Amino acid sequence: MAIPDKRITSFALTLTEQYATPDEWATLLPSHNVALRCVSFFQDQCQSFIPGLVPRIIDLIPAANAGRETIRDQADVEPMVSAVIYPKKYSSVAKSFWQHSGEGISSRQAELCHRAFIDGFLVPRVAADGVCHDSGHSATRRSLKGPLRYQKGKMVNGVEDDLSFKSISYASAPKERRRNADESAQFVEERYGRNLDFSLAGKAKLAIRRRIAGGLTADVTIDRTTELAHSSLDIRQVPGFSEDDVYLFPSGMSSIFNTHRIIMACRGEMRSVCFGFPYIDTLKILEKWGPGCQFYGNGSAKDLDDLESRCQGGERFLALFCEFPGNPLLKCPDLSRIRALADRFDFAVVVDETIGNFLNIHVLPQADVVVSSLTKVFSGDSNVMGGSRFYDCMKRTMDVEYEDNYWAEDALFMERNSRDFVSRIARINTNAEAICNCLKASAFGQLTIHTSLTTADFGAVNDIYYPKYSSTRHFYDQYRKPTGGYGGLLSVTFRTRLEAVAFYDALETAKGPSLGTNFTL
Repeated sequence: MAIPDKRITSFALTLTEQYATPDEWATLLPSHNVALRCVSFFQDQCQSFIPGLVPRIIDLIPAANAGRETIRDQADVEPMVSAVIYPKKYSSVAKSFWQHSGEGISSRQAELCHRAFIDGFLVPRVAADGVCHDSGHSATRRSLKGPLRYQKGKMVNGVEDDLSFKSISYASAPKERRRNADESAQFVEERYGRNLDFSLAGKAKLAIRRRIAGGLTADVTIDRTTELAHSSLDIRQVPGFSEDDVYLFPSGMSSIFNTHRIIMACRGEMRSVCFGFPYIDTLKILEKWGPGCQFYGNGSAKDLDDLESRCQGGERFLALFCEFPGNPLLKCPDLSRIRALADRFDFAVVVDETIGNFLNIHVLPQADVVVSSLTKVFSGDSNVMGGSRFYDCMKRTMDVEYEDNYWAEDALFMERNSRDFVSRIARINTNAEAICNCLKASAFGQLTIHTSLTTADFGAVNDIYYPKYSSTRHFYDQYRKPTGGYGGLLSVTFRTRLEAVAFYDALETAKGPSLGTNFTL
């Protein structure tokens, strides 16, 4: 998450041309509350060298004279963007907030809102209220032009071609007919997915939360999810747990950032513990928001001994954040001991299960909050609260502080992409383990790669990092589900740099900064 999407940058450029000086720039955020947090971050980070700096906030809302149907038929997905405008020379501060907090707008949201702004349907809050209209920006109602996915269905013989699938009824349909209807709906969604009705966003988010909670594992269309009863079963082996304890966020970093923020609001500001080598932005969140953190990069038993000694000496901590397993060495922390220390010395435990994922491992009983960047294998981001002694406090705080900033169109795509996540994760587990076994076997001889173009021989592999072959495997197996695997991430080193480069170049697979894509494993 280093550079904003060009659609976001384009929208920011349009706004700065309209409302900023040539020496200013804008960061686009999904709500006024997020913008306030950005301004607060500016003041905290810049107070020593920018006396009196107060970035401006411009809230963009639908124009008062524009009907809701001009953008979409549903009021709950009306575009709303807050722009924080500040001097360009301090862009690095805004970038830190955007990168570490994960609270920026998505490219889909930027594209729709940019068009709405250009067409006069999205205006500054005061302009929408009729108090003030900025010169050069008309709020006159015009028909919304823009990407086809934001327009209504086309007219066929004078009748609107509705792609929202509202007409499909499952109540009394025979099994074969229901199967055919499912297949037809799936085909239309895959072919015309970008025309999905935004009114389905609520159902999509419910389906996603149920999948994360564990109460929905079938590959069914979105309308079928509401036929299921409210999920209140002991599906994660935590009494009383349900999808109501699952909160969706627009990015993985946003889920971690907001978890940290909520725990501080609940328990007060104290130092946190970052245990093990984390994703860098997790460490930055703990360092830059609040009193700081104690960093244990090795995540070892010796580190836990030091933590216990500190606590016995009177130090108090807000929460311990760890990954299970970590990336890139795939080591697992001793969650049982961490839980015991947390209970003894009164701190929360936050586990990032992104790499392991909740179909392979079950760590919620040992955690107060489980966070996951589900884009890796699921297509979304969340945090899940377990039934700990902090639960009541965090739940009350969440009920007040939580904002659903997950853009409706993103939720629709995430729901559709996650329907086959059970079979996809099983396939990922199988293929990753097979590749790992092949690499491990080559540690005792030559490694040969056969591609569509050539056959290449390499020297022996130096080392492999994978939960199955890790020295901390017993910690992983302690929480591995009966049907769970070891995940889709592995790391490999070669004896020489030259061999590593040759191996990377010869490997015919998608290469990029993320993991878990369907076309890789």
